Amino acid sequence: MVKNLRRGWRIYLFSLALTFFLVVLNFSMSQAAGPVKLPDTLLWSCYDVGSTGYVHASAMADALLKQYGTRVRLMPSGTSIGRLMPLKTKRVEVGWLATEANFAAEGIYDFATYEWGPQDVRVILALPTAHAVITTKESGIKTLKDLKGKRVSWIPGNPSLNVKMEAYLAFANLTWDDVKKVEFPSYAATGKGLIGGQVDAICGTVTASLIYELASTPRGVHYPPFPPEDKEGWKRMLKIAPYLKPFKETVGATLSKDNPAQLVQYRYPIGTVYADTSADYVYNLTKALDETFPLYEKAHPTMVWWRIDSAGVPPVDAPFHDGAIKYFKEKGIWTAEHQAWNDAGVKRIKNLQKAWEKAVSMGQSKKLDAKDFEPFWMKIRAEVPTE
Repeated sequence: MVKNLRRGWRIYLFSLALTFFLVVLNFSMSQAAGPVKLPDTLLWSCYDVGSTGYVHASAMADALLKQYGTRVRLMPSGTSIGRLMPLKTKRVEVGWLATEANFAAEGIYDFATYEWGPQDVRVILALPTAHAVITTKESGIKTLKDLKGKRVSWIPGNPSLNVKMEAYLAFANLTWDDVKKVEFPSYAATGKGLIGGQVDAICGTVTASLIYELASTPRGVHYPPFPPEDKEGWKRMLKIAPYLKPFKETVGATLSKDNPAQLVQYRYPIGTVYADTSADYVYNLTKALDETFPLYEKAHPTMVWWRIDSAGVPPVDAPFHDGAIKYFKEKGIWTAEHQAWNDAGVKRIKNLQKAWEKAVSMGQSKKLDAKDFEPFWMKIRAEVPTE
């Protein structure tokens, strides 16, 4: 009986010590991290109304209001420049971008102009998501090769979508010369054009509200597949859009586990800031978006991928911001390999900016206009080390 009593006391004392240790550890961690500190009002740019990006930004904004009382004003735009210009001029603190985050960092497409060049942008969080060529069942477009001769959408000022479509055409060994280019003022307008029959094929996310609307009409919706086994097709496509990879999507209009689609994956939306943005601000915003995740994770089928262990790790379209990395380290998801990738990305931007200064100086001395300057810059850019 004495033995049992002593054993019981040892177990009790051990449990008491363990409980005390866990309480102290939890307190220390909470004290180190501290409460979230956000301004009363935030301004964000994002994709236009009707897009997945707008839905995601709206859901996050609502969560921040409920949790912290922070109001977020959204500035939607249908073009890459329209989303990035407010960020550059500091009219907004964050831009929820698409692949233009990469284009801006690299100084290509709409950013290969005297007014822009390589931008010193950084990422907060970036959602892995599926992308597709979207057609109707009645269009007769079963495979990507069937796009030949069809009406395909084009959005001036939106290289994020235009370049992807160019890459998708390349998958089928086609170019813009093989299709009928139909211009639209915004991404949302392309979806309305597909619903209204003004165009045969657009590209976008399969979870956008406009695509669900299309699926509910007699015209129906269809996604031409990107077979992973088509090595030559993928080789042609990745030459134009190296940030894409194969992905079997089960979430979206008409899609399910029993009816998946073989699509491509990229990052969108991408929470983007400039490198000189306060690390403290970015840290607190990253933490706030992580802590409010339970409030918005069910607002849209793809919101689940905003978990920081998927949205807070490379590779992404530009390097992560130091403020975000600080939080990732606290959560234990940031590795030495991630840091090496990020350091290489920062170095890449710095090298590009040096090359840009040289290109601008030479271009101005040669009196090159905007049309001639872009190919001139691209030749100089091609000589910049990738790391």
